Amino acid sequence: MSICDTENGLMSFEQAVNYLIDAMPTPSETQQIAIEDALGRVLAKDVVSSMNVPSADNSAMDGYAFAFDAMLDNSQTLTLVGQSFAGAPFNGSVASGECVRIMTGAVVPDGCDTVQMQENAQVVSEQLVTIEKPKYMGANVRNKGEDISQGQVIFAAGRKLSSADIGVLVSLGFAHIDVFKQLTVALVATGDELKRPGESLKSGDIYETNSYVVTSMLKKLGVNILNFGIVADDLAAITSAFNSANEQADIVISSGGVSVGEADYTKQVLAELGSVDFWKVAIKPGKPFAFGQLSDSIFFGLPGNPVSATVTFYQLVVPALTQMQGAKWSPRKQMRATLTANIRKRPGRKDFQRGIYTTNENGEVSVSTTGAQGSGMLTSMSVANCFIVLPAEQGSLFEGEQVLIEPFDALLT
Repeated sequence: MSICDTENGLMSFEQAVNYLIDAMPTPSETQQIAIEDALGRVLAKDVVSSMNVPSADNSAMDGYAFAFDAMLDNSQTLTLVGQSFAGAPFNGSVASGECVRIMTGAVVPDGCDTVQMQENAQVVSEQLVTIEKPKYMGANVRNKGEDISQGQVIFAAGRKLSSADIGVLVSLGFAHIDVFKQLTVALVATGDELKRPGESLKSGDIYETNSYVVTSMLKKLGVNILNFGIVADDLAAITSAFNSANEQADIVISSGGVSVGEADYTKQVLAELGSVDFWKVAIKPGKPFAFGQLSDSIFFGLPGNPVSATVTFYQLVVPALTQMQGAKWSPRKQMRATLTANIRKRPGRKDFQRGIYTTNENGEVSVSTTGAQGSGMLTSMSVANCFIVLPAEQGSLFEGEQVLIEPFDALLT
């Protein structure tokens, strides 16, 4: 562990992520749901195919089916003996010197092993077709089981289902699927200064934004959301809200109240009702991030500043929540980019500066910050399309130097 990791008692970002992933309980409750409701859900069991896809050899295009070895010359006139359509296959066998008119997706008849596209064939009469010989046997034929074979594990347990995945499952005839039960996440915003949109502001008041940003990301993660609204900076009120959230949710997420102010009670309540596993992470923005456990739920305490809350939820909570859903977390993709302006940074904390990257016609990536990086400036998230990821030990950088960037994924776009 480096000096940066332990300075002022801060846990390093990397330690925090690994700790959170390891600390998440493995889901056990499962349910069977209709396939049309499965988007974003996590498979509880391996999905095994009961059939071959395609179920039979079929044509990849419109043309003529025949036996390759029966073609004696580069171009040969064959006798047309029938046709094969998708859903209406040719009945019977095709002999040497014969062919069948075939449409895309239609079953290749017995006696045939090759298809020539119609553009490379010439109709001589109603019974005769001159066909150019393809370069190899099996041309333009999709083989039985080529895509999926019977008994094959299509998707392993722990896979979060995408739109394409659902299409694959439907193509195999699955009407229902076994998934892990959806997590329920409770949100609690604390602060006397917070007001809901539409309410009038007095001096010192601000609109509460964190729950709206976090909710938008939680919806994309496919969880049930319970919003407990705004809770005053009052020990009894926060205790009551946490108790209620703990009874109803698998995960409790609060924003605000985890700093060191006299009215910041969240950490105190967490210690009384459960345990504080760690508090403060060497990350910027977002140092006052808390993680702990209540009697029946996992707790995450986000900082009150909007950018800090957004960054810590995205970088710390999402990996943990993904694991708790039964899926396996994979680090987000990062890539190199060239700075187009100087960046100021002091060594000590891993910094996720908001940036805008572009790629030129040669594939070269460049990036600049969005400007001022204050933790209360939510517009820096709105105009950005990536994080500029600066290691804890990194100091200031200059135009032309290389940095790592992490493009925003679907949660932030």
